[in-house]
Amino acid sequence: MGMGEGAPTVLAGRREWAALGVLVLVVTLLAVDGTVLYLAVPSLTEDLGPSSTQILWIGDIYAFVLAGLLITMGNLADRIGRKRLLLIGTVGFGLSSALAAFAPNPETLIAARALLGLAGATLMPSTLSIVRSMFLDRGQRARAIAIWSVGATAGAALGPLVGGVLLERFWWGSVFLINIPVMVVTLIAGWLLLPESKGESAARVDWLSSLLSIAAIVPLVFAIKHAISDGVDVLTVGALVVGVVMGWIFLRRQLTLEVPLLDVSLFKVPAFSGALAANVLAIFGFLGLLFFFSQYLQMVRGFGPLKAGLAELPATIASMAVVVLIGWLLAKLGAGQAIGAGLLAAALGLAVIATTTSWQTYWGLGVGLAIVGLGVGVAMTLSTDAVVGAVPAKRAGAASAVAETGYELGGAFGIAILGSIHGLLYRDALALPAGVADAEAAAAKESLAAAVYASDDSALIAAAQTAFASAMEATAWIAAAVLAVSAVVAWRIIPSVRVEGQVQREH
Repeated sequence: MGMGEGAPTVLAGRREWAALGVLVLVVTLLAVDGTVLYLAVPSLTEDLGPSSTQILWIGDIYAFVLAGLLITMGNLADRIGRKRLLLIGTVGFGLSSALAAFAPNPETLIAARALLGLAGATLMPSTLSIVRSMFLDRGQRARAIAIWSVGATAGAALGPLVGGVLLERFWWGSVFLINIPVMVVTLIAGWLLLPESKGESAARVDWLSSLLSIAAIVPLVFAIKHAISDGVDVLTVGALVVGVVMGWIFLRRQLTLEVPLLDVSLFKVPAFSGALAANVLAIFGFLGLLFFFSQYLQMVRGFGPLKAGLAELPATIASMAVVVLIGWLLAKLGAGQAIGAGLLAAALGLAVIATTTSWQTYWGLGVGLAIVGLGVGVAMTLSTDAVVGAVPAKRAGAASAVAETGYELGGAFGIAILGSIHGLLYRDALALPAGVADAEAAAAKESLAAAVYASDDSALIAAAQTAFASAMEATAWIAAAVLAVSAVVAWRIIPSVRVEGQVQREH
């Protein structure tokens, strides 16, 4: 917003687009860091000898700290300056990466991963709010956010691929060491190219609200991750209850503050709340699918980690095509209808994947992935743009943090809910062959991975693979139905102002 309807707009020039390149580099690296560790666990375990609990913490603490601190750091960026916080975070991320790469024991690695999450939380909202402040023209901003979104989605998909390439040649610490040259480039280019921008300088960050937001988000993320690894138990329910209660107290406090950490009144604006829901659901379907799709490619189709990473590339490449299409979609449909169309395309792609899971060839899955990537790319780009465009520029950091938190929670819920549904359907579809030993049968009921590692019985492994594929097919249909319903809601709720090179009001 920030300008009246029909006001002439200042178009971004070469410097702004070069600066965008720096921001995309940062957000891609952060997304890669979320998933790059998946493949490093075996060699890391051999070297440092962590317990199974420590392995979980090495993997999870990055997401806990990152998700917990996003809203606080978004507000801090508005207060002290987005460029300043980004550059501080860049130094922190580089130093934490070095500490992680050369960690002598599991405890140091867990601490280093927590520091990476802290630095990541200072970087992520700052990147998006700087995009918001550099690109004032509505059409240019949508294209810039499309390029930014490619970094976020492509990075998550590229993580295992980057990990696979590095681990074939180097030791596990290389997956962290690769961050340092990128951070050096970011520091120098960011210092030279990025403009400084702030929000309401008189407004102090309410630290009690900050603590409450952490106390709400971290237990929720913990409950989701614990449910995936150990199933729903007392700890899962307890963490969920704590998260919900703290969230309620946090929201109550926001209503009493003059400058809240999270402006609750924004949720009454259809452009904001509808776009946020679309953003969460798009990433819910995308990361929820990728979670078990990677396992399917490796354990059912027999692809190696590198080949599996390459097989997932159609989704990444298609999400890049969004950059070209976004201006045309905004002009033809407007934000709401274009977001609805994107979610519908993603639903169609999931349906194609469900239909072609049992095919012998790969190409059907490749086409399905490309359609999902394109649809999610459109929905994520325009919903993110609508969220940051629904607030005044001075609150861009806070709004960016809400969009980022939605992305983190959407991904976590996608993996937890779709992963749990998949697990239930797998156990239901598993038809054990006669004469299987009790220990092997128990392993097969646990998961396909457990069956593959615990048994040499080809009939048992084949039965587990068939059950896994059938469960993936059904789960893809369920995810497709969720996205199709959300497409209709987005089409109806989010306003569709057609945009042709003018800054216009979202609501």
